Amino acid sequence: QVQLLESGGGSVQAGGSLKLSCVASEYTVNGGCMAWYRQAPGKEREGVAAILTADGSTYYADSVKGRFTISQDNAKNTVTLQMDSLQFEDSAMYYCAASGFFCSTASYCYAVLQRATNVYWSQGTKVTVSS
Repeated sequence: QVQLLESGGGSVQAGGSLKLSCVASEYTVNGGCMAWYRQAPGKEREGVAAILTADGSTYYADSVKGRFTISQDNAKNTVTLQMDSLQFEDSAMYYCAASGFFCSTASYCYAVLQRATNVYWSQGTKVTVSS
């Protein structure tokens, strides 16, 4: 069982920044992907960003494009979400996920991870942005 340990959440003022990290206990399937999702109270979980393990290609939700940056350090089994220019609407529980299957593109990963069965999830970390 792959364990994903997430950290970096907290409370910030609007316009501030936070950096989330997710460390996997071991490699997932070769050619897979990792992604960030978030869920605010009373709302459905939504995709934030995805990255292909193989080449680092990325995909972002329109709502965070230009403000958030997903990156990875494969040597450390780590994926990072740098969040800048945070808005009140970004407040949510943030989760990282790793696929247990091959992903051909970052956009495909973004679209299917949330509904796929063979996926590993972190415990989540809370981000609170005050206005």
